[in-house]
Amino acid sequence: MDGKNRKDIKPGMKVEIILKRDQKTGKLTEGVVKEILTNSSFHPHGIKVRLADGQVGRVARIVG
Repeated sequence: MDGKNRKDIKPGMKVEIILKRDQKTGKLTEGVVKEILTNSSFHPHGIKVRLADGQVGRVARIVG
């Protein structure tokens, strides 16, 4: 599942995100969602989240 719909993402879920610095390469970073930062219900590039370790990026894929 991709991370473009806010309703699909909940704190505590494991996701893969693309960090701002990795947008050109598409490198994914895995982590657990701590906080959802995007207010809109949909975003074409992925919902922006903060992971438990403090990293911020857009959700590329929901792992579980």
